[in-house]
Amino acid sequence: MWFGWSGEARAAIDADAVSVNQVGRITFAVTDLTKRDVDDYYLGFSNRALWPVCHYRLDLARFNSKEAAAYLRVNDLLARKLTRLLQPGDLIWVHDYHLIPLGQSLRERGVEDRIGFFLHIPWPPSEIASALPGYRQLLASMTAYDLVGFQTERDAENFGRCLVEERIANDLGEGWFEGQGRRFRIGAFPIGIDTEGFAKVAEKAVALPAVKRMVATMAERKLVIGVDRLDYSKGILERIRAFCAYLGAHREEKARVTYLQVTPKSRSDVPEYKQMQREVAAQVGEANGAYGDIDFTPIRYLNQNIAHTTLAGLYRMASVGLVTPLRDGMNLVAKEYVASQSPDDPGALVLSRYAGAAAELDGAIIVNPFDATETASAIDRALSMSLGERKERWSGMMRHLEANTVGDWWRGFIAELGSASAEAGASATARTSIRA
Repeated sequence: MWFGWSGEARAAIDADAVSVNQVGRITFAVTDLTKRDVDDYYLGFSNRALWPVCHYRLDLARFNSKEAAAYLRVNDLLARKLTRLLQPGDLIWVHDYHLIPLGQSLRERGVEDRIGFFLHIPWPPSEIASALPGYRQLLASMTAYDLVGFQTERDAENFGRCLVEERIANDLGEGWFEGQGRRFRIGAFPIGIDTEGFAKVAEKAVALPAVKRMVATMAERKLVIGVDRLDYSKGILERIRAFCAYLGAHREEKARVTYLQVTPKSRSDVPEYKQMQREVAAQVGEANGAYGDIDFTPIRYLNQNIAHTTLAGLYRMASVGLVTPLRDGMNLVAKEYVASQSPDDPGALVLSRYAGAAAELDGAIIVNPFDATETASAIDRALSMSLGERKERWSGMMRHLEANTVGDWWRGFIAELGSASAEAGASATARTSIRA
């Protein structure tokens, strides 16, 4: 059963209503939210407080007590609705930053089943995370889970230190913690992709009309590609500056390379994102004016959604994948770019050291996305890399992706959740006695 927000915002909702539909083997149980809750809970605290703080951007965070209260209130509403749907023995897996307190709300309603939580975005060190309103309350709520999962070891370590520094839980070693009358586990579970499936799609996608049109317009130029949601964490402005630095340093190459940036709109109701959309468009215009020619546009910018199959074909034809977020939980674009490449002539990946994927994709050229000169040099190195080196780098990364797919990710988490629940059983009994 998939349970969550329907995406609909209404003036008022039935506090008990849940819409349930069966699609194949999956039951979808969804609830509407009020417009006020969407504004305060989703657009407000989730995306103007939690998101920027977790991405190390205190300068962009906005803290509002009304929105912080809405975050807790909506999570409590969701827990109330979900509790009615649960059956004894169910396993519950809660996902991402919108739902951090959901586990605690479920426990308060008497749910004793296994509950796991996975955070898809980074968790910062305590000196940054502690800026959040209700920081200690938020940390304490996460002790309600049997297993708390993160994208990287660093995120898991940051979170563990936060618990210990605030004296909310004690570190028992080997990922085990004890606090708030419960014993629970913290671990890193790097998310993967459907490697084989994506590779097959990319191989066939080169025959798609849209991809063929792109090839026809390239005039034998090499393609550098970036694909990101329109979000300040993705480093799009910094990436454009780096590409311009490359063009400035290699003017003889400027008509031989095109950079395609695909950037679907994201959370356009949040002011920071509206401002960024204007800034990116302006920067692309300035770059094309400075480095373009009558028959050459150095940067092609698409601020729209593109079919995933078409993207796979564009990845495959790109000589360089430019994935340079300022901070990212994982970044699956990097993994998709690698999986899409032709084994006979793979492209090169330029990857930010601040993407979670950098801990896994050691065949990438790792860069500091804040350093335009370094990133420009990496673009040059990627474009001039020999076929032998590209094959060697790609094959190592591809073997890793084949051995760590999205299926391996979820199976590993579920197995660990079952193990963590079994080992913590004694303390769960003690918790019931204490509360009684």
